[in-house]
Amino acid sequence: MIQRIDAGPRMSEAVVHNGIVHLAGQVPETLDADIETQTREVLAAIDDLLAQAGSDKTRILRAQIYLADIADFPGMNRAWDAWVVPGQGPARATVEAKLANPAWKVEIVVTAAV
Repeated sequence: MIQRIDAGPRMSEAVVHNGIVHLAGQVPETLDADIETQTREVLAAIDDLLAQAGSDKTRILRAQIYLADIADFPGMNRAWDAWVVPGQGPARATVEAKLANPAWKVEIVVTAAV
């Protein structure tokens, strides 16, 4: 069985299959905010979607983080470190990438166990 969460015409925000939840890239709502604020917003969206799927941040298996400017790495990490549960951090990669909206400083994709 495949469960789709917040399915739209182009994509779903999350898809659950075989006990794994795959989130679409999550982006910030506040376009003029600094990297820490944008990262906190993205992490809150991830928390919400994982809860809808019956999971939580302690069950994240992998995170892919895209930064519009790699110089924002320390600020993103401050927000990440305040959010992640000690000893429960997922495998993670962070890269610089041109994001679809120039106002986005960060986009995060996660895969988690249900």
